[in-house]
Amino acid sequence: MAMSMVLYELVGRDGLRYSQFSWRSRLALAHKGLDASFCPVAVSDKAALAFSGQDKVPVLVDGARVVPDSWAIATYLEEHYPDRPSLFGDATARALAAFAAQWVDRQVVPVLVPLLAIDVVACLDAADAAHLRGQFERAFGATLEELAADRERRIKSFRRTIAPARAVLRATPFLSGARPAYADYALFSIFQWARLVSPFEPLEDGDPVGVWREAMLDLFDGLARSHPSWRERAEAD
Repeated sequence: MAMSMVLYELVGRDGLRYSQFSWRSRLALAHKGLDASFCPVAVSDKAALAFSGQDKVPVLVDGARVVPDSWAIATYLEEHYPDRPSLFGDATARALAAFAAQWVDRQVVPVLVPLLAIDVVACLDAADAAHLRGQFERAFGATLEELAADRERRIKSFRRTIAPARAVLRATPFLSGARPAYADYALFSIFQWARLVSPFEPLEDGDPVGVWREAMLDLFDGLARSHPSWRERAEAD
């Protein structure tokens, strides 16, 4: 049954899987011990997702079921595969995981993405790069070059934004406690995205979030680490 699953996700040049939201779903599947195949989608190819009734990734297809949106995918996996390890823990923890995902989406992502957007388009083919540049610049009301300007100073705002996570991670290995769960995958997704698309380091040396990030990279036999970072790809070239 699990082998019939397909996760549709964005792909960049040389097969780069760069969607932070798809990474949440990848890690949720790994947490549940579920196998899936992965279908690459170009960001400019909206027709590839028409079957899902919308135009964004990730989209999970599980037999006859079609589930778009990373949070909807997580709740679907939790409800339809209850015999597998829980992504949340219980109803209370599920609500807190939803809060964590919303915090990442509404507070963390908007601070970091503008600073690295210029690096994202450099990882794409020409058509996708032009498409995504247009989306970014319309959304943020500035050119990518303007958004990236002075990011060494502006990154301080990002580091302040993640202070709640830093405070938790000083006391416990993961946001979810002794073991990782969906709240960790939601926050880690933005760091995995940054690692894959940019040489820019968003954390200071010695940040407890950096220790947690390394532990997250090692999960599930190094699932996230097995995808080379921007720096590793540059060194290989």
